[in-house]
Amino acid sequence: MIPLQAVVFALIALAAPAVVLTRDILRLVVVNGFYGLALVLLFVVYGAPDVALSMLVVTTVAYPLVLLVAVSRIRHGKKDE
Repeated sequence: MIPLQAVVFALIALAAPAVVLTRDILRLVVVNGFYGLALVLLFVVYGAPDVALSMLVVTTVAYPLVLLVAVSRIRHGKKDE
């Protein structure tokens, strides 16, 4: 294992529990984005740039956007009732 791989694995090992232990939904979106970026780095290090680009779009753009829209709609729905 080269040192770069070890560093990326360490980032993933630190980010994964942070995602699980985060309670606030907005912080969860940010922490999950960092976890996704760590996985993107892992894919790049292992030579899968096509998978890394797909993962980059999903974890940093699509998933946070969908989650924030869902939370916003739920919060506004509670205010109307």
